[in-house]
Amino acid sequence: MRNLLKTWFGFNDKTEHTEEDTMKKFLIVGLGNIGEKYTNTRHNIGFKILDYLAESNDITFETVKLGDVATLKIKGRTLILLKPSTFMNLSGKAIKYWLEKEKIPLENLLVVTDDLNLPFGSLRLKTKGSDGGHNGLKDTQDKLQTVKYNRFRFGISAEFSQGRQIDYVLGEWTEDENTQLKERLKISADLVKSFALAGVNTTMNQFNGK
Repeated sequence: MRNLLKTWFGFNDKTEHTEEDTMKKFLIVGLGNIGEKYTNTRHNIGFKILDYLAESNDITFETVKLGDVATLKIKGRTLILLKPSTFMNLSGKAIKYWLEKEKIPLENLLVVTDDLNLPFGSLRLKTKGSDGGHNGLKDTQDKLQTVKYNRFRFGISAEFSQGRQIDYVLGEWTEDENTQLKERLKISADLVKSFALAGVNTTMNQFNGK
């Protein structure tokens, strides 16, 4: 009878499965700038965290429209990892395109970025907020027309003298920071996976300030 009703009303298992799959699909965006000279800079921590996720799960990125993309499948969830190729100031363009292309709901978006206002290595997941002067978040807010999207901020501290902010964020990690990053990257990867598996609220309680 159930199958007959589905036939009458135009429903089928494929439609139901597609809708279910959409809710289990996530877009994880690491913000950064493309090019070798930016690879190890503080501003590129979003790229670095996604690279760690890919390498530790034996998946690779493919260069596609507006970015490099890799697909990570864990426990029935599909995580699309995106490193935009639009440069930081136009990050929102790539994010909007891939959200729409993959039909991913906004609540399943996570943007990974650096934050000058947090101590080095500190983690903070939020469900909304201002751009905080960050150009990547500013463009994302502009393109999505909302401040209500999940963002994972990785602290890079603010150890720079007056007028040297740009040099600092586009500068490379110190030797000491590089040593500490190994542990911080693993915890960051765990946060991203928890976001998809356990949900944003549980993940905030478990990881914020860690």
